[in-house]
Amino acid sequence: MKKLLLAAALAAPLMASCATVAPTPPAALSASSQRLSDHVRVLSSDAFEGRGPATPGEEKSVTYIVQQMQAEGLQPGGQIRNGARSWTQDVPLGRFEFSGPVAVSYAVGGQTRALAQGDDVAIRAAQTNADRVTIAGAPIVFIGYGVNAPERNWDDFKGMDLRGKVALVLVNDPDYETGAGDFGGKAMTYYGRWTYKYEEAARRGLAGILVIHESAPASYGWATVKNSNTNAQFDIVRDNPASVHVPMEGWVQRDVAAEMLKKAGLDFDALKKQAQSRDFHPVLLTGETFSTDFAVNHGVITSKNVVGIVPGAARPDETVIYTAHWDHLGVGQPDANGDRIYNGAFDNATGLASLLELGRLFAASPRPARSVVFLAVTAEEKGLLGSEYYAANPLYPLATTVADINMDGMSVWGRSHDMFAPGSSGVTLQDELAAQLQASGRAFSPDPQPEAGMFYRSDHFSLAKRGVPAISVKAGIDLVNGGTTAGRAALDDYIAHRYHQPDDEWSPTWDLSGQVEDIGLLWRWGEDLANSSRWPGWHDGSEFKAIRDASAAARNGG
Repeated sequence: MKKLLLAAALAAPLMASCATVAPTPPAALSASSQRLSDHVRVLSSDAFEGRGPATPGEEKSVTYIVQQMQAEGLQPGGQIRNGARSWTQDVPLGRFEFSGPVAVSYAVGGQTRALAQGDDVAIRAAQTNADRVTIAGAPIVFIGYGVNAPERNWDDFKGMDLRGKVALVLVNDPDYETGAGDFGGKAMTYYGRWTYKYEEAARRGLAGILVIHESAPASYGWATVKNSNTNAQFDIVRDNPASVHVPMEGWVQRDVAAEMLKKAGLDFDALKKQAQSRDFHPVLLTGETFSTDFAVNHGVITSKNVVGIVPGAARPDETVIYTAHWDHLGVGQPDANGDRIYNGAFDNATGLASLLELGRLFAASPRPARSVVFLAVTAEEKGLLGSEYYAANPLYPLATTVADINMDGMSVWGRSHDMFAPGSSGVTLQDELAAQLQASGRAFSPDPQPEAGMFYRSDHFSLAKRGVPAISVKAGIDLVNGGTTAGRAALDDYIAHRYHQPDDEWSPTWDLSGQVEDIGLLWRWGEDLANSSRWPGWHDGSEFKAIRDASAAARNGG
């Protein structure tokens, strides 16, 4: 409590500009661009130090969110403490960071080539609870896309014993280059995510794995890889971390990987082409070995999810959830200007500001039949960990959770004719969003970057994979001023120059009229869900339908 009070005192000058005003009469309720801008300005200021979990930035962020929710009239919706709901949910996390230098090299033909951490490779601090990782002269093997998908008759491993080896693996799916095949064409499946490749490496007993970075199939540049992987890493606390983590996980620059292959008499482009076929077999880099050595400090910290609620007037045990992550990357590697604070304004102070505005609108309106929960989760940037913990330890039963509407990166470029939801998961919420947009004279657009696999990269996925109908909403790119040309250019510029970089900062020149319009739509949609008796679900063929169907009795009075 002393820390929270201290954080509040430190943040008070900033919070003053975002002080809560008297409730607006319901008839005149609407989202406020000034409130949104103020929230983002405060949360992404240097004083909040990039909102890293287990830092003073977390203490300030949690204090700010709680104060705003309380002032808006929400009730605490967190875990029960001393017989009453609190504002937070404790999220125990393992924290892992390097202690000293990271030595990396490969050797071939009697010559050793050192690789530079951050420039050539981006090794992650090991999450296996080891104090030190030493790999000395391990064989290297190229494993294509590293996919084992029996339902697609696809196996990149072909029975090779990979224990003790270090693998090079391509990012994304086998379909990415051609746009057609067994993995949905350009739209990334979970097999294309680096998280899957790490998990499969652990199942295969590898000593280490390096994902080969290429900007197009990864959907981001090397700066994002470096900034996300060379700082402190977090994970949920696991009984057996080796079941999902190998001793060394990381990324390698495409040209460095190509050089490694060439030194073994292999051609990167030819191997990449072979890997797009189910006939691919792993290829050993004959005579070439990999070595690394680094020490790791590890321990357990407790971060916080922040939870507010409007209790339902008729069926309070049925819940509609809005989610947004409050965290960002904290303080990390300096950019070219020496800036080390990763402010995270667009990602995701805009989503958090939207969550707070939605809370204010619901709190000032008549109570709906069902409860509405506003969940600000931690450690999204570390692997969706806050939402993963909530989904594994739900404060409100998942079986009677109506839906999760997630917000991650909201409009700062003005109004748009459209909105979209990443991926094509088969959730009926996507149909509902399209209907809401059509009713307001707008349109639902397909995912403009299906190859980026964004469905698996936002917090709704933690609930979706447990069957909860869940969707992450994004501002459209068909802008009222400038159309898709302007919208695409703005998005591409953000990804190239600000995504997971210190330049993701608040700007007084942002046009938040689109965010205001989008929040209005999400509010009306949420009210409709909360006052209805319907249960959104999954279309036939969705990988999540059977999980949801298994809990149908809880929703049917059984």
